[in-house]
Amino acid sequence: MRIASFTAGGTAFYGVIADAGAIALSPDFTHWPTLCDVMAAGGLNDLTQVAKGRPVTHTDFTYDMVMPDASRILCVGVNFPDRNAEYKDGSAQPKYMSLFPRFASGFTGHNQPLIRPPENHTLDYEGEVAIVIGKAGRRIPAADAYDHIAALTLCNEGTIRDWVRHAKFNVTQGKNWDRSGAMGPWLVPFTDPAQLDEARIQTHVNGELRQDDHVRNMMFPIREEIAYISTFMTLQPGDIIVTGTPTGAGARFDPPRYLAPGDVVEVSVDGIGTLRNTVEDEVI
Repeated sequence: MRIASFTAGGTAFYGVIADAGAIALSPDFTHWPTLCDVMAAGGLNDLTQVAKGRPVTHTDFTYDMVMPDASRILCVGVNFPDRNAEYKDGSAQPKYMSLFPRFASGFTGHNQPLIRPPENHTLDYEGEVAIVIGKAGRRIPAADAYDHIAALTLCNEGTIRDWVRHAKFNVTQGKNWDRSGAMGPWLVPFTDPAQLDEARIQTHVNGELRQDDHVRNMMFPIREEIAYISTFMTLQPGDIIVTGTPTGAGARFDPPRYLAPGDVVEVSVDGIGTLRNTVEDEVI
């Protein structure tokens, strides 16, 4: 089941994506205005049940950031061994994971352009798996972590590289330019550990494979991410964790290969789908 946020005729909906188009379900769930409300109520199964046998309601629509009202998005940085080596600082695997926040305004939807700002043209790509929390928890044991995941999606964690260097210890300002990244196309309900344990992340730019690695190679596995994050904050339904990107981002080429208008970036994971975006300059 593919559950998405989308806009048709100027109205925002959520619903199910079928081969022939979108099936709007939000009019049936006015008590759950957004997918974050669905998560908070544990309503994903209700959506799938209502969708059964429903006809397509929209064939002309645009995808939105999959959870446009997500209030908390945490990203795990430098989470593959080769990524750590890319920094060429001789450091071993760190004891603790690196974390930083992103905000929903920094993401757009599937098939929408990533926006390169006029202030700086070092727009880069980072293909990742994102998990959506469906069950609240604090100090969650790693062995129980998967019980707290409701759904999976994909993220292009687009970054303005020069702006992550504006301060000594934080990267927030380089990670939150409006519509610099993308998340979607949809949510896939999480039902089997193999959906993550066997996940292979691939990122293509203009058809060229740039990133290719397996989730199992992460320095900090997703179970540990959930356990660690939930130590200092209570995870709530609708929280999103962007779990880490493999080596191969544009900044690490010599010379760097940043994104430019006209480029096409595709992030793919079997069993979830492909998140596709073009690149445009911001119109001001």
